[in-house]
Amino acid sequence: MTDTALIVGEALVDAVVRPDGTRSEHPGGSPANVALGLARLGRDAALLTWLADDERGDLVRAHLADSGVRVLAGDGGPERTPLATAHLDADGSASYDFDLTWDLPAVDVGRPVVVHTGSIGAVLEPGGAKVAALLAEHRDTATISYDPNLRPALMDTAERTLPLVEHLIALSDVVKVSDEDLAWLHPGVPVEEIARDWARRGPGLVVVTLGGEGALAVTAGGEELAVTAPRVTVADTVGAGDSFMSGLIDGLWSAGLVGADRREALQAIELDTVQDVLVRCVRIAAITVSRTGANPPTAAELD
Repeated sequence: MTDTALIVGEALVDAVVRPDGTRSEHPGGSPANVALGLARLGRDAALLTWLADDERGDLVRAHLADSGVRVLAGDGGPERTPLATAHLDADGSASYDFDLTWDLPAVDVGRPVVVHTGSIGAVLEPGGAKVAALLAEHRDTATISYDPNLRPALMDTAERTLPLVEHLIALSDVVKVSDEDLAWLHPGVPVEEIARDWARRGPGLVVVTLGGEGALAVTAGGEELAVTAPRVTVADTVGAGDSFMSGLIDGLWSAGLVGADRREALQAIELDTVQDVLVRCVRIAAITVSRTGANPPTAAELD
């Protein structure tokens, strides 16, 4: 698995409830969406997750396999596959309710070149502590990436969640976070100020997504760059941040900046490289929001 991206975290079924009351179910989960996006961009992606042996679990596994994601089978599983209900408002933004449990199955994951985590799987116990231990275990060989993608409905208060988030930031080489997450963790603090602080905690690159406005990046060296997002008609925002995260990992990979042996180079990343990567990321996210559900583009669509 030397040329593999290992994604660790929840896979689930998203039940989408639209403003008119219509309901549909689709495979989802932030880490699963990242794995899907990477596979569609041509990367070897393996997902370490927690699925039941039930109809919804089969739906998720088939959906991921169709795009080339390998779901790593471990011992045990939940009684039922996790369910997230996304309530969409008139502009396509989503709020979530969850019915899930989370643990990390024991399985040999080999030596991936990238290990990514985030969202529910990085914080919900008993699996959360095991995820952090897995990141620490692979720092000697892999680039570690993290997207908090916070779900307050499932988490403790912001004050109690923040130390865990900061611990994972310190373990990470690449951090992607939304402006909404930052507003919850640090109400009233400018996103630029928070990104600068996080970039001083160890990552080579911190990226803040700004919804339809684009993204802001801060490097370990303190350089900053902002990019704007293409204007598109939004179908919904489900999976937009996850597809951006896939593009970020893929772009750094293409630039030769993944793997523990490239950590020093990532710390010294040039702004031209950051701009090239982020322009592609916002394009990926724009395509995703123009379609319903978490449906990221393939490399062929981008090219």
